[in-house]
Amino acid sequence: MPALTPSAVRKQIESGGVDPVYLLSGEDEIEKSALAAEFSALVDEGLRAFNVERIHAGELTTGDKLMDGVAGIIDTVRTLPMMAPRRVVVVMQAETLLAPKRESEAAARAMEQLEALLKNPEPTATLVLVATAVDKRSKIFKVLQKQATIVECGVLESAADAERWVQTRVAAAGAAIDPAAARLVAQRAGIDVKRLRADVERLLLYALGQKQITLEDVRAVTGPAALQDDWAMTNAIEAGQAGEALRQLALILDAGAPAEKVLGQLGWVVRAKFPALAPAEVQPAVEALFRTDLDLKRSAGDSRILLERLVVELCAGKRAARRW
Repeated sequence: MPALTPSAVRKQIESGGVDPVYLLSGEDEIEKSALAAEFSALVDEGLRAFNVERIHAGELTTGDKLMDGVAGIIDTVRTLPMMAPRRVVVVMQAETLLAPKRESEAAARAMEQLEALLKNPEPTATLVLVATAVDKRSKIFKVLQKQATIVECGVLESAADAERWVQTRVAAAGAAIDPAAARLVAQRAGIDVKRLRADVERLLLYALGQKQITLEDVRAVTGPAALQDDWAMTNAIEAGQAGEALRQLALILDAGAPAEKVLGQLGWVVRAKFPALAPAEVQPAVEALFRTDLDLKRSAGDSRILLERLVVELCAGKRAARRW
């Protein structure tokens, strides 16, 4: 079976054309839980009490418990839906089910029964296994690869995914956010989950006690738009475009990059590009690099100003070489 993104699975749920077995994996517990809950939309709200089951497998720690748990899951999946076209069975903490902590004869039989269910799924039911991690070398995972739709949660592919991620994360914290505010967070952070998480955590702290996170809160707390090209600054220096190079430098620093990292990137430009593009300016550029490095180490000025001066000097040297 093909692997799908959370967005693709949501489209399946909206259309009603779902697969019989899903494995939701990944470290993003909030995303997994939210996506698993969305499968209930396959059943009319008034009939969910009869046709949507949520099972926790975390306590299936012995062979006997595992056998009883697997038998219960099989019975639930094989039960015909009541006044609905489909049943939904969600198994949380399925990593305990898929990788028993203790090997025993009972655990082995339970795994055989689970494999039989996966190989011959019920056409009128959708089984959703929610796991933190599954050993990809295990026999059960190889069966899942063939029989189940595997979904890696926490992977964002678009701005819409990022916006939905922000809304889900804020809701999980018991707060609310304006749609326009969530959109701006997504626009500024892009699909960088690490930055999204940091921005949302700051927003929740900043807006503590408020009923809703607003657009003004986002503007006050989050940084500028995420860089789309990590090498845009060096490309601008190569072209001798001081204004664009300074703009890109500001984006890099505002995004939290340390001055030492930026200096290293500028040093690479001088070493790798200047000998071919501006050979007469290599020596002055190297001297400017050493001077800036020394000034940063002895705190001889604001690091941003020191780097801006260096960028202007490198751009000026490139323009002088081009004129020559």
